[in-house]
Amino acid sequence: MLQRTLGRTGRPVSIVGLGTWQLGADWGDVDEHAALDVLSAAVESGVTFFDTADVYGDGRSETLIGTFRRENPNADVFVATKMGRRGPQDPDEFTLANFRAWTDRSRKNLGVDTLDLVQLHCPPTPVFSNDAVYDALDTLVAEGAIAAYGVSVETADEALAAIARPGTASVQIVFNAFRLKPIDLVLPAAREAGVGIIARVPLASGLLSGRYTKDTTFSADDHRTYNRDGSAFDVGETFSGVDFGTGVEAAQAFAAALPEGISPTAAAIAWVAAQDGVTSVIPGARNRAQAESNASAASLELPADLDANVHEIYDRFFRQTVHARW
Repeated sequence: MLQRTLGRTGRPVSIVGLGTWQLGADWGDVDEHAALDVLSAAVESGVTFFDTADVYGDGRSETLIGTFRRENPNADVFVATKMGRRGPQDPDEFTLANFRAWTDRSRKNLGVDTLDLVQLHCPPTPVFSNDAVYDALDTLVAEGAIAAYGVSVETADEALAAIARPGTASVQIVFNAFRLKPIDLVLPAAREAGVGIIARVPLASGLLSGRYTKDTTFSADDHRTYNRDGSAFDVGETFSGVDFGTGVEAAQAFAAALPEGISPTAAAIAWVAAQDGVTSVIPGARNRAQAESNASAASLELPADLDANVHEIYDRFFRQTVHARW
């Protein structure tokens, strides 16, 4: 699979990675055997980049990746984790002492001395402009606890604030055919600064797969059930913040714009990966077949008119309600 350098980490990663939120929690149950099989299938398909977080299943996702690494010592996988959501979402909590505690736990879970990349996990907005936060992250790099740091953001403004910092290696942001705002300023700024862009939620929580109808339901422990109103965390993480029924209609329009033989899932992933400035796209997978299918999108030849169709669908269904929010 094609590799791109992940910003200021200097490390190459596959253009399609694997998001592992679903292996920890919030997407229904995935047992340990199935989770490890997903990791294996991804690597066998050319994926060299896993994204996780210390709160995914309270460390379960990290621990599973640590197990996979021990059982597959020759697998060359770059692992990005996140920190900052284990405690109160108070800017005063983002201290060197807490950073040390959080990264020590992640190092233990993942079974490594030095974490490849640690991202602040969508912290309160003031954190992005706090000099002491970046000084603390620089200290962790100097101490060898982490090799590099980045941020995971909810808004374009947060992304731009982080990109302006010289130590920021990467920015992770929601970016898909239903959330186009990063194209305006974030991707150009990242290209100019040499910061990597990790695109999460590329399928709008599964909407862009084209498999859902307005009658589709999800299990009670799935965030697509309990977070539609944003009561648990930022609603932009669930269906990209779009109304479910409207999203189903837009997904049908997206699928209808594709030539016969091209799956909406593959096209949605490949379209994001093709955008100038994106380093890697991190769809999740709950089983081997999904992991293999997602990875295959890296080699998909996109229809020439897909980009224009994506923008037309966005303008028709979402720009008025979504664009200004994030």
